[in-house]
Amino acid sequence: MKNKIFLLLIFLWAIPSSFAQLKTYSFEEVEQLSVQNPKSIVVFVHTSWCKYCKMMENTTFKNPDLISIMNEHFYFILLDAESKNDITFNNHTFKFKPTGPNTGIHELAIILSTVEDQVTYPTITIMDRNYSLLFQKQSYLKAKDLISILEKIKEFPIFEKNSSN
Repeated sequence: MKNKIFLLLIFLWAIPSSFAQLKTYSFEEVEQLSVQNPKSIVVFVHTSWCKYCKMMENTTFKNPDLISIMNEHFYFILLDAESKNDITFNNHTFKFKPTGPNTGIHELAIILSTVEDQVTYPTITIMDRNYSLLFQKQSYLKAKDLISILEKIKEFPIFEKNSSN
């Protein structure tokens, strides 16, 4: 009986740490939240058919260390590059642009995932609290690599809350 109780206590103790989830926001929410609590923004531009995007969603973004850093120091936005919903951000409304009868790309995805005139998925784009581009990478990133990037971004002087705008 004591063993069963001990196992139950261990199980209950382990549950909270294993279920930490990455907080996600919309562009509109980030604009509102940034007024009171400015943070850099990490945007994950992806599609539903991209296997590397799915791999990142199921591995990279499930890493507890990454989740902790992202939730504390960044706003995280998932951007489906083929979303047909209008997005209002930074005083502009971005729209879906059809490229064929059943295909197209969102204007905001084009802006945030174009590197050297090419859109590739997945793309991680990091902006500072003033929406200026700090970092952009088009490829699958392991959690440890993204953590390393985020740690460097945190060291930027503009990242500090007390820096002037």
